[in-house]
Amino acid sequence: MESWHRNRLSAGQAEFVETRLPGVRFLNDLSWNLVDTAVLEVAHGQGRYVIKAAGPSNRHIRRELDAHEAWTEAWARQERAPILVHANPSLNLLITEYLEGYLVEGSAAEYESGTYLQAGQLLREFQAQTVRTDSRYEAAATEKAMAWLETPHRIEESVAGKVRGVLAAYRPEPVPVVPTHGDWQPRNWLMNGAELRVIDFGRFEFRPAISDFCRLAVQQWRTRPELEAAFFEGYGSDPRGSRLWNITLLREAVTTAAWAFQVGDREFEKQGHRMLADALANYRTGSSPMLPAQPGNFG
Repeated sequence: MESWHRNRLSAGQAEFVETRLPGVRFLNDLSWNLVDTAVLEVAHGQGRYVIKAAGPSNRHIRRELDAHEAWTEAWARQERAPILVHANPSLNLLITEYLEGYLVEGSAAEYESGTYLQAGQLLREFQAQTVRTDSRYEAAATEKAMAWLETPHRIEESVAGKVRGVLAAYRPEPVPVVPTHGDWQPRNWLMNGAELRVIDFGRFEFRPAISDFCRLAVQQWRTRPELEAAFFEGYGSDPRGSRLWNITLLREAVTTAAWAFQVGDREFEKQGHRMLADALANYRTGSSPMLPAQPGNFG
């Protein structure tokens, strides 16, 4: 039993896979190895599949299942996202069909405008499936950022103090929330020919639509405004508003810096500290340079 999954799955998880995919064969370990999520490419018969599994305290598999069960069908029908074939929530495990394509991150496609045009179109389609008002989201997100500051991190105390001051002064209001991917960036995109595809829904959640712009805004868009322009051409509008956008970027920066330190991702931690500096600079100047003159609303 151990030969095909290389001890990445529990005995119960491996047994479940073998009952659903008899004679399963290991092909590749695709895990990031930052958290306890195992991602294994396997073969069964003439097909290829991806197994995702984690320990009982890991919440990402449950989030991914929520996304597949209700929200990814439109993409999956177009072969733009994986199709869920088996799942066992009690074992924290799911199996999807393998999606062909190469990872956009690190490829030429990462800095091609056409990639971001498609990314905007796909995200708009995903988020537009439904919208609801959440009276607690902003308060909970702010409390969570505050809580991250009480966990181990390498944020300078002077910086942490400024962040606490901004978060404490913020007055949350009800906001519209939509289905969000949660980690919308090139490391979760595949390119198959000229077609963009989407993977990894482990951070799926209902959030404000702008939350899916954060990764891109502080990475690829930072030095390549033409990619940002292509994205919003595909998305159809730019729904960022200064108050919500700035606080979203600040909370994201805190989470990034603290989480990356705790899992030992030095490059991502460095990005988190840069995000903190930029977000606080926006508060000092009262500006948000990435905003349009007349931001639209999600609808």
